[in-house]
Amino acid sequence: MAKYLLLLMVIFPLTLKAQMNSLSAKDLKAAIESKLVAVKGQFAVAFKSLDSPKLEVYIHEKDVFHAASTMKTPVMIEVFDQVKVGKFKLSDSILVKNEFKSIVDGSPYKMDISDDSAEEMYKKIGQWMTIRQLVYEMITVSSNMATNLLIDKVGASNVMNTMQEIGAKDMRILRGVEDQKAFDKGWNNTVTAYDLAIIFEKIARGQVVDRKSSEEMVQILKEQKFNDIIPLYLPKEVKIAHKTGFITSVRHDSAIIYLPDGRRYVLILLSKGLENPEAGVEALARVSEIIYEFMMDQLK
Repeated sequence: MAKYLLLLMVIFPLTLKAQMNSLSAKDLKAAIESKLVAVKGQFAVAFKSLDSPKLEVYIHEKDVFHAASTMKTPVMIEVFDQVKVGKFKLSDSILVKNEFKSIVDGSPYKMDISDDSAEEMYKKIGQWMTIRQLVYEMITVSSNMATNLLIDKVGASNVMNTMQEIGAKDMRILRGVEDQKAFDKGWNNTVTAYDLAIIFEKIARGQVVDRKSSEEMVQILKEQKFNDIIPLYLPKEVKIAHKTGFITSVRHDSAIIYLPDGRRYVLILLSKGLENPEAGVEALARVSEIIYEFMMDQLK
């Protein structure tokens, strides 16, 4: 029996690999769905090749999800947009403070270090940081404090207006992070896979703010430190510019993937209501692997 089980362990991954390599474009969606159906939760997927316009897959792409930290990419875009029109420079500085106002009633609230993935920011309270540094912290280590400082600077309503202009019509950026009063009222930042795909495609094509700004944003996104979803099972030579989002039963990743041969694709993976977040992350990482294998198979 032990030998039989060992044989299965060896054969099954090889069989799965062969199945992935034999997929046609019309099978890709079914392969993705079969991977997600085994996990209890709700999922959305948006996949689009930037080199083959007809090569795309959408699954529940218009469903609304809590944005979690995926909303930090729109905040970065608004920062670069306001820099372009001369409101401030990336080299300008902001005083780091831990006091923000709820959008519900203007009452003050503080960030909780235990809810933030960037604890080092709390050591900088009372110091000055450049806007460029804050953008980097907001994206690469998903600092909630940096996010709120930048939203105070550019205005949440301006972020949402810019998203509307870009074409992300169903995205809602209402507030900063950790505004508990707003959360209790259901006043949350929300996204769809479709809208995030629009944003990331336009960044990849140099069409957000301007080409120079888009390229700088890509470089920041490539420095992302949380790599347990889209990048997890991809080879190291694949470059990924992405932003994740995690809260409670929500796990997201949104990315531009750069293949070694120069081809690119956008991939958005959203989830909510996960009974087992770890299983959800694993399933999404495997979806990323399936799509990568599919893309590589196109060359054969």
